[in-house]
Amino acid sequence: MTTSTDVAAIAERLDALPFTRRHARVLGGSGIGWALDAMDVGLISFIIAALAAQWHLAPSETSWIASAGFAGMAIGASLGGLLADRFGRRRVFAITLLIYGVATGASALVGGLVALLILRFIVGLGLGAELPVASTYVSEFAPARMRGRIIVFLEAFWALGWTASAVIGYLVVPSSADGWRWAFALGAIPAAYALLVRWGLPESPRWLSSRGRDAEASAIVRDFEAAAGRVSFTPAPTESGPTHAAPRARVSALWAAPLRGRTTALWILWFCVNFSYYGAFIWIPTILVSQGYDLVRSFGFTLIITLAQLPGYAVAAWLIEAWGRRATLATFLAGSVAAAVFFGTASGEVAVIAAGMALSFFNLGAWGALYAATPETYPTPLRATGAGWAAGVGRIASIVAPLSVPPLLGLGGAPLLFVVFAAFFAVAVVAALFLREERGRALAEG
Repeated sequence: MTTSTDVAAIAERLDALPFTRRHARVLGGSGIGWALDAMDVGLISFIIAALAAQWHLAPSETSWIASAGFAGMAIGASLGGLLADRFGRRRVFAITLLIYGVATGASALVGGLVALLILRFIVGLGLGAELPVASTYVSEFAPARMRGRIIVFLEAFWALGWTASAVIGYLVVPSSADGWRWAFALGAIPAAYALLVRWGLPESPRWLSSRGRDAEASAIVRDFEAAAGRVSFTPAPTESGPTHAAPRARVSALWAAPLRGRTTALWILWFCVNFSYYGAFIWIPTILVSQGYDLVRSFGFTLIITLAQLPGYAVAAWLIEAWGRRATLATFLAGSVAAAVFFGTASGEVAVIAAGMALSFFNLGAWGALYAATPETYPTPLRATGAGWAAGVGRIASIVAPLSVPPLLGLGGAPLLFVVFAAFFAVAVVAALFLREERGRALAEG
């Protein structure tokens, strides 16, 4: 039977560790999966631009290609968190990679819009579940004093994957009529990587301990302690009979009195940031083409804009432990407001690239801080559920955003579109101020 003392002992031992090669393995293994996710999401923005010309698609049809994936992500994020709290972080993480990797590879074979929409929905199921589960998983290994920075580094793998998608979009998609098919085929890589994840990474000791599997949890922590050159004198727990089954995570618990305000702030943040991010970045290549730049040139601009994500993450990783989660998130969101207005009114190549780079820098720095703050909000039995539902609410916005772009462009062009995105970022700034500051605090266990 698990006691609060058992869970606290595991947590204290994890928080006392320095960053070791075992932490690097957890971060790198999860980060590669994260980068592959980003590559898949990023590729669709380039593929949409190519298919619009090749299949003679109307703007409403191309917007559905993006939104079908995000519809799957909304469901996947909500279910993935619940499943991870019940069955474990590692297992669900691997399954999600397998689902979206296989579906992405199959997308290379489609011959029409309907089949592509179905497969993009399935891709979204896996992709939506993976991201909140991965951030929860890594946060549960990270020592409290550096947890925020580690999660920002995890989120920085997104920039690597998005950059890879921009390279593929620039070199592969325009190379032939079947370039978009080859791009999808490259997206099948996660299916193979899922096998490595399933057997190569340990389960979260915090989750194991919360489920009464204290001997397994302690053995994993001892392995991390050994990597740090420490010998644990904590007696190894023994387990007899069936392990204790922790209460099932329930979505209603996210709205209990102690968590209600935090959940409200997080859901508003996730909705607003998703709306502006996906509305802008999924459509940037297509918007540039509509402004008179050819396909290759617009893809080249997008590649340059994408590279600005990396310094955004680097600055956020430093500030999140220096300033804290709230101040860092609010600052980067405020920068996103200004950058969105700048991009909407930019004219000329230099201004377009500069505005796009500013939007990348501030928006992706904000994402890093948001992913760091979200799992910290909830105790271990609810952590993946809380992160998953916040992400799921955000994915509703990512469904709506691509569908909103064509009519907004028709009403007022890029200036109106990016003022709307700026307004959503501004609402997110206010919501960020209502988060509880968790810098340096131990994760809540019960």
